[in-house]
Amino acid sequence: MRDGLITPEELAARLDDPALRIGDCRWYLGDAEGARRAYAEAHIPGAVHLDLERHLSAPFGPGRHPLPSRVVSAAILGALGFGDGTFAVVYDDRGGAIAARAWWMLSDAGHDRVRILDGGLQAWAEAGLPLTGEVVEHDPEFLTVQQGPSRQIDRETLAARLGEVTVLDVRAPERYRGEEEPIDPVAGHIPTALNAPCEENLGPDGRFLDPETLAGRYRGLGAGSGEVVVSCGSGVTACHTAFAMRLAGLPEPLLYPGSWSDWSREGMPVATGPEPGPVPDVPTKEVP
Repeated sequence: MRDGLITPEELAARLDDPALRIGDCRWYLGDAEGARRAYAEAHIPGAVHLDLERHLSAPFGPGRHPLPSRVVSAAILGALGFGDGTFAVVYDDRGGAIAARAWWMLSDAGHDRVRILDGGLQAWAEAGLPLTGEVVEHDPEFLTVQQGPSRQIDRETLAARLGEVTVLDVRAPERYRGEEEPIDPVAGHIPTALNAPCEENLGPDGRFLDPETLAGRYRGLGAGSGEVVVSCGSGVTACHTAFAMRLAGLPEPLLYPGSWSDWSREGMPVATGPEPGPVPDVPTKEVP
């Protein structure tokens, strides 16, 4: 079991563990009900559905999928059975792109016994392991919230630190370059941001690359020589890169929860094309 990951075979061997809690994090852009139907039809035995919009996002806040506070995260996940004494495993069918959000929330709250299923639901099915339509409910558990700062950065702070921090935009290259933007009102990227698509954290088999390869990738993008900020469309898939950097043994980056959906709605400077772009002249907020 690699730190942070669990294989299908390792998970299958733990299915009878009463402390095990499994979260099915499948979510499809524009078809949230489709993900719920897919869960109801077939999921890993014992898994509850962790819906991105209902369980892994706050109703209000910056961006399309506002990140719940630690206290709210602990309350939501605790009500679903994830507690201090449980061993959590989360998965999806997108290489962990959505499951990493649940991993981040649990880890940020202070729960270190959480793993992402390497290869996701596809790897589970390819291993010939069982699926079920039986929906389970767990008794609520208490999830202690750790004290101390969270590894997050907001829009105003990031704008003031552009040029000082390394910003990694993990969206697809065409969205980074501004050639297409199917969701948010403005196309492009945060000035100075480098493109580091989160899909490149995975090999052809849909599993995470080995730590040495990941470390080489992110050191080549500036990790390890200063603070890194990860950003995506709405603060979800950026968690995938935060997870990959932890696998690589690199310092944990700051997460920009609102990401491009927040930045692009607030009239902030925009860069387009394949280059990061220069540090913009961003007015700073005056402190009264």
